[in-house]
Amino acid sequence: MGLNEALAEKRAAVLERWFQAVLATYPADTARFLAGGADPFANPVGHTVRDGLGRLYDRFVADAPASELSAAIDGIVRIRAVQEFAPSAAVGFVYTLRGIIREELAGAALDPASQAALENGVDRLALVAFDVYMKCREKIFEIRVREIKESQLLAARLG
Repeated sequence: MGLNEALAEKRAAVLERWFQAVLATYPADTARFLAGGADPFANPVGHTVRDGLGRLYDRFVADAPASELSAAIDGIVRIRAVQEFAPSAAVGFVYTLRGIIREELAGAALDPASQAALENGVDRLALVAFDVYMKCREKIFEIRVREIKESQLLAARLG
């Protein structure tokens, strides 16, 4: 069995563990709330994270191009950028995937090429996540600068 087949076979177990690893980066009360339901209206953040991890994992397994990885990870990283996670914490959840996959595939004898592909895939995913995070933070700072300028203009007109 090849790496992609093994990863596809372990999809449900990997995704549940990965979701739990992401939740562990939040305070306990927040994590409980996020885990509480998949309803996109009652729990939009929890839904976005769970759905995004699934789409991201599928593209990771398919060795999709960076643009598809970026689109899949955007919602998760955007939330973490707005929540003002430090860059390492905002994208660090990607690296937990490596350990989860290693543990889930412990019984499968992966050849060195498959091991290297897995390592490189996670590293590539982390770099894509960091790029998305930086774009989100740049946009946040642009909005803040615009708000400051507008408030100064308003103050000058009123003053």
